[in-house]
Amino acid sequence: MKKNDFYFLILVLVLFVPFFISEELYTCYKTTNAAHPFFIGFLKFAILATMGESIGLRLREGVYNKAGFGLLPRAIVWGFLGMTIVMAFKIFSTGAPAFLKTLGIEGAAESLGGPISGLRILTAFTISVTLNLIYAPVMMTLHKITDTHIIKNGGTIAGLLKPIQMGDIIAKLDWKVQWNFIFKKTIPFFWIPAHTITFLLPVEFQVLFAALLGIALGVILSIGVLMSKKG
Repeated sequence: MKKNDFYFLILVLVLFVPFFISEELYTCYKTTNAAHPFFIGFLKFAILATMGESIGLRLREGVYNKAGFGLLPRAIVWGFLGMTIVMAFKIFSTGAPAFLKTLGIEGAAESLGGPISGLRILTAFTISVTLNLIYAPVMMTLHKITDTHIIKNGGTIAGLLKPIQMGDIIAKLDWKVQWNFIFKKTIPFFWIPAHTITFLLPVEFQVLFAALLGIALGVILSIGVLMSKKG
């Protein structure tokens, strides 16, 4: 283990361990999350999903940060994406059970607050499928666009605030990797099962678990970058 890996591990422990050993801190988290879900969603994704990207960089290049990587701009972007994820969770966790009701499946919405059952698993799975087929590809593509914009502008805050050249960036995206790997493989084989588990959790932990999955996203994006380079 390198020195930077040790420091990173310490950072992870400092961020997470207090919530497991302090009942007061855990209660404070639940209260604040219920009162300010979008603010907490911003913080969770700004910290955890950016951490995932740092791990992805470590896997690719052996470092957690470097000049031009734009750690702070990435955290800002992830924070705002996190707010859209909170919104999407609310929309699909309401809409998907309503959709099941139109198919004649009663009690889907109510099952989410009850014990584990076939109906609850079906409902969680339906939420995950609709979320990942409708919202996730748009979010992933937007993230790729902002990621390209950050790198193109030197990884600075000032660069992040420059107008995004949408047409140029979209035209140059590696759609082969985006479709064949990011969409076609990670959505059905990772994100749908993972988010099925997410929607089986209590509501106050759903966005937190989704943010923790951002660490996995960093690894997935790292593999995508490597595949683009090889292509």
